[in-house]
Amino acid sequence: MHPIIFSKMDFSQSNLFGYIEDLQELTIIERPVRRSLKTPEEIERLTVDEELSDIERAVYLLSSGQDIQGTSVVANLPVLMRQNPAETLRRVLPKIREVLHVAGVEMQLTAAVSFLTVLQEESVSIHTYSHSFLHIILQNLEHRDAGVSNAWLETLLAVIEALPKETIRHEILNPLVSKAQLSQTLQSRLVSCKIMGKLANKFEAHIIKREILPLVKSLCHDVEYEVRTCMCRQLEHIAQGIGTELTKTVVLPELVELARDEGSSVRLAAFETLVNLLDMFDADDRSQTVLPLVKSFCEKSFKADESILVSLSFHLGKLCNGLYGIFTPEQHLRFLEFYKKLSTLGLQQENGHNDNQLQLQTLEQEKKYISVRKNCAYNFPAMIVFVDPKNFHLELYSIFFCLCHDPEVPVRYTMAMSFYEVAKLLNSGVYTIHKELVTLLQDESLEVLDALVGHLPEILELMTNGGENSGSESKLLSIPDLIPALTTAEQRAATSLKWRTHEKLLQKYACLPHIISSDQIYYRFLHRMLTIILTNNVLPVQKAAARTLCVYLRYNRKQEQRHEVIQKLIEQLGQGKSYWNRLRFLDTCEFIMELFSKSFFCKYFFLPVLELTHDPVANVRMKLCYLLPKVKSTLKIPTDKHLLQQLELCIRKLLCQEKDKDVLTIVKRTVLELDRMEISVDVEQLEKEKQQNEGRSTNVNDKIFEKKRRDSKTSSVLAKSITLSVPVNSSGTSAGKEEKKSKLVRSQSFSTQALHPKYSNVDKCPNKSSATGYTSSVSGMGKGCMLSFSDDSFRTHSTGNSGNAAFPSSSSSRNLFNSADQKSNGNKETQSRKMSMPPGKSPPTLSAALTLNTCKGKFQHGLAEYTAPSAGQRMEHIPLENTPWLITEGLRYHCAFDTNGLRWFLDRSS
Repeated sequence: MHPIIFSKMDFSQSNLFGYIEDLQELTIIERPVRRSLKTPEEIERLTVDEELSDIERAVYLLSSGQDIQGTSVVANLPVLMRQNPAETLRRVLPKIREVLHVAGVEMQLTAAVSFLTVLQEESVSIHTYSHSFLHIILQNLEHRDAGVSNAWLETLLAVIEALPKETIRHEILNPLVSKAQLSQTLQSRLVSCKIMGKLANKFEAHIIKREILPLVKSLCHDVEYEVRTCMCRQLEHIAQGIGTELTKTVVLPELVELARDEGSSVRLAAFETLVNLLDMFDADDRSQTVLPLVKSFCEKSFKADESILVSLSFHLGKLCNGLYGIFTPEQHLRFLEFYKKLSTLGLQQENGHNDNQLQLQTLEQEKKYISVRKNCAYNFPAMIVFVDPKNFHLELYSIFFCLCHDPEVPVRYTMAMSFYEVAKLLNSGVYTIHKELVTLLQDESLEVLDALVGHLPEILELMTNGGENSGSESKLLSIPDLIPALTTAEQRAATSLKWRTHEKLLQKYACLPHIISSDQIYYRFLHRMLTIILTNNVLPVQKAAARTLCVYLRYNRKQEQRHEVIQKLIEQLGQGKSYWNRLRFLDTCEFIMELFSKSFFCKYFFLPVLELTHDPVANVRMKLCYLLPKVKSTLKIPTDKHLLQQLELCIRKLLCQEKDKDVLTIVKRTVLELDRMEISVDVEQLEKEKQQNEGRSTNVNDKIFEKKRRDSKTSSVLAKSITLSVPVNSSGTSAGKEEKKSKLVRSQSFSTQALHPKYSNVDKCPNKSSATGYTSSVSGMGKGCMLSFSDDSFRTHSTGNSGNAAFPSSSSSRNLFNSADQKSNGNKETQSRKMSMPPGKSPPTLSAALTLNTCKGKFQHGLAEYTAPSAGQRMEHIPLENTPWLITEGLRYHCAFDTNGLRWFLDRSS
């Protein structure tokens, strides 16, 4: 396709061999390869005896070491001062002073920093510091290298802040008189200027007037413009030290003279100092002295002195408001026009004005004009105050429009930064700048968007609710333009590589429920947040989108939309194929617990969260374990008793089945934290259930009592046939029956509080009369309330009818069942046959003080059948496998699980 290129290439065999011959003719110069960075001689010189102490090593290296070793010792000086200040001052510091006379730039800079660090750490007293370190600092102030001299000067200025007045007077002020003389070097006089500016705040006004002000006047008239400029910039500090009166009589005349100096840098310094001292001058000084100077600066800035243009544009807002009280209407208008001219400086050529008369602008001029327009954007809020917000649309809106549409990014960035201040100042007229807000939201530069986003919630709130005079029609009209701009801004941030801007934008979008309707959020923003969570690859962005989505869900009042979003969160995140989505589901649940009520989380997200205990990815299970304490804190007793049981089951499964070491470690740590947590109690609901249960138990007991009296003969016969039953005297008094009746009522009430009705059905003995049930409950045949659960549900397996578990109180169980244990010694074979412990294993000991409350009956676990042991028996006597236990705390009981799936209720009071 390109014959010209191929015609120039010759791939013939002769040419190829020719190239090879040329390569063979190249001679390879053999050079010795240096296998180490240092020669043995160099290594020998750098080697130091390891038995030397830190002080001795430092002295040795400063005396006979190389420069890099000496620099290392100087850098380590603060550490030596902390460890052994006395020896360091006696042996190391004199060596450093000797070395610094001939040291290079690197060691000098390092020494300046180390000396300052020693001062800041207060390793020694200020008196010791001034005696040992101050002379070294003063000796190196006039170093021939300007960078070194400035470094030591910064250290000295910091030291002056801490030195006492007498030390400053003798060690610094007195030598300063000679150092500031015209016969001294330029560097010496510049250093003297900066030191005097620092000393002005350390002495009284009369000392400054007598000893410092004569030097100040001398340096203001120095023959070198660098000295005059430096001294002029220190006049602000000197004026603050001497007060208003001396400033008016001494400093102001010097500033006026320096403002007319032949050097442009001197005039610039005089102008900036004059603006900074504006508050110290009275009305007469402002009108008679300052204002003429400012007018002169403004007139010359476009003609003969463009060097002051950037500084003038930067200080113009402060200058206009500082002189506001003395402006005539004509002067007010003149300064306003001057600001407008600066705001469009450099744009005339682009706008097509005076093309034939304009000269080609250099690159430096363009940069200067951009800086001027940027400064005008910075001063725009101050100019609104200057013209009054009521006149904004008439006087400044055109300038505001130009600055927001400026072709340079720095100008638009500055306008975005100050947009919130402008909106606050306009108040009721904020609706007039809505179009500019849309423009900046759709700006092609993400830097502009990032600057605007910082106060976006406040700006949007002002836009929609700003002022009493802004009618509802203007607010409604602003929203249709605003929503597309917001969506466009988010999409542009999402497609860029600046994820921090995207994250910031999503966080600020959480304010939209206060700005627009829930339907607009649902159709334009909510699904977009869900898409970001599912598709974005940046974790902070996903979390920001998840939290904003939860805020949108919080303020959405339509149940259909709410249920749809909740369903999508569970299906696409909680049950998603990617483990990354399931992790984000847990993050979203954490935000839901933060923003929503506890009952909302329990209703919709509690069980989906617990399902992740079976997740195949260890990271998901690990994150779930970290979240479990917060999950438990959402529960309320007795309303959420069934959820508490589900939580306990999931933790038990994690303890028993978890194979990952890291996850198991976190599970055990979480178990201890959960055990220490207190569950909140719904007192009203508890009282209601208690009253209902007491009324229900009274009716049931009356029926049982009547039936037992009719079938007394049958019950006595059946009682003798039961292996573990205790004979009851048939001729018992009515008082004994009433006592048994009250105990049964108490046990039924406790069982209702301890277990949810759905999961608290405990099997009774099969096909036995009511008298038998009553007898066994009174005699307390079981050692504990043992409920057998499978790993997949909380339902108990039984061989007879189910009923509510009855728990006697701890005090009655101890007194009643101790006698029952003595009478049941003859039944050891039956107990050992039904509950046996594997050989070689000792029964687990939970606590010697904890006793078991039990209900009667048999319980089946797998193929083994167990009879409930007697209440009151110690935990260590219960024949179970020696396996880990999980202890959780309920309302009035402790609940213990073992790894065989057996659940034990332990009376908390015992």
